[in-house]
Amino acid sequence: MVGTGTWHIGNQPDLCWTHLDGRDPESVEWLDAQDLPLTARIALMAVETRPRCQPLEQGTLINLRGLRKVQDEEGDALVSIRVWAEKGRVISVSFRQLAGLDELCEHASHQDYKDPGDLIAAIAIMITRQLDPVVADLGDKIDDCELGLDGERAYELRREITKARSEAISYRRFIVPQRQALETMSTLQTAWIEDDDRIHIREAADRFARMAEELEAVRERSALLHEQITDLRAEKIDRRSLAIAVVAMIFLPLTFVTGLLGMNVDGIPYAHHPYSFWVVTAFCVFVGVSVTAYFVIRNWFRG
Repeated sequence: MVGTGTWHIGNQPDLCWTHLDGRDPESVEWLDAQDLPLTARIALMAVETRPRCQPLEQGTLINLRGLRKVQDEEGDALVSIRVWAEKGRVISVSFRQLAGLDELCEHASHQDYKDPGDLIAAIAIMITRQLDPVVADLGDKIDDCELGLDGERAYELRREITKARSEAISYRRFIVPQRQALETMSTLQTAWIEDDDRIHIREAADRFARMAEELEAVRERSALLHEQITDLRAEKIDRRSLAIAVVAMIFLPLTFVTGLLGMNVDGIPYAHHPYSFWVVTAFCVFVGVSVTAYFVIRNWFRG
């Protein structure tokens, strides 16, 4: 049912649904031959779109975004479906295949949608049903990162958090205006949108609002986690710097003593005394132990 070109998916007295592949030249020719407002034709074939709902003459233009069917395609993770709806007719256009469109086509072929309102409500609900677990997974990833927060895994966590934050920003870019578009459509006073359709469209808009809030939370929590990881790394560097400083302070007086006694000049006392080496060694051990004890008492090693 889904492929390239023009597909007359549903043909009923109250609903004729035609879906077009925007990349097919025949689709463009077919669309130009239809009795549609010029603004609607331009909007249906626009390359870049954002979710919106705009009443236009006798119909309504609505753009929505959903998950793409082929995940390895280039471009945005959410692909658009442009819909022109009027009494008895729906024309939709997509440049890349929308996930779940096959299911909608099957329902339409069984005449499950009675009017344009039913079809648009079904598209909105289908998109929310597919996006909901994806957004929930992003929240779960951030939860796992929070539970596994550890300075030793800073680089790995940073990559995971950055990826989750990037996806959240990408999804939120379209989900927020999509909620507004559906809210606008639920208030339209047109005969082909029944009360049940309005309820379903409002329900989809509410789910988009919840997803937008979840994505905003993911973005903010990602920023906080990034700051925490930066703090952990800074603390780790500080501890290492402190350890190096303590070791340097312990050996500094020993280096001075050994350097002073190691000068190759005449007049060094006890240079030929049989026990001078062991006396100097004992003195160095005493100084090292004393300095180490001082730092232990001052709690430097707990820093």
